Amino acid sequence: MSEPSNLNDVLDEIEETAEAQPASQPLTLGDVLDSVGRRSYGPLLLVIGLIAISPLTALPGLTWATAALTIIVAGQMALGLPHLWLPKSALNIRIGRRQVADGVEKSRPAARWIDHLLKARLQFLSKPPFANLVALMVLAAALITFPLGLVPLLPLIPGIAIVAFGLGVTARDGVWLLLGTLIVSGAFWLLLTRVF
Repeated sequence: MSEPSNLNDVLDEIEETAEAQPASQPLTLGDVLDSVGRRSYGPLLLVIGLIAISPLTALPGLTWATAALTIIVAGQMALGLPHLWLPKSALNIRIGRRQVADGVEKSRPAARWIDHLLKARLQFLSKPPFANLVALMVLAAALITFPLGLVPLLPLIPGIAIVAFGLGVTARDGVWLLLGTLIVSGAFWLLLTRVF
């Protein structure tokens, strides 16, 4: 399996996994993450971010579960670990097969548009030491999700930032990494002005 290089590649991998899974076997978060490969931080962040902004977060506690998972991924990314460890309890979270298929289908038009905007720009931002700073920004986006989770719809903002970071790391596009940083900054501003 080749490493995904854009959003449509990631959606293709998720769709193939959902379709190949036997109907009698539940689809888990681990299955979805395995579909994009657990050695690549970008696609993993992208998948987690897409879940964080999807209707799946209507399930109780899933917003905070995705934030906790992001913290684990971003922490290991910040340390530059080559092999990613994820807790079994998170990997065993069941995800509705139909919801995944619907989410992928609805995301296709936006994914095609976004992929046209992806280019290899400011690539130095996706390499150490800047990659470690990006990981810290992802960590900040995940941490801010917890207080924002108390206000309806506000957790979508850090979720969008995580998607932007995932796109930037996957495509080596520093513009998307800068965009993610701006969105996280906006989320902190909202936290200070609207929540506290």
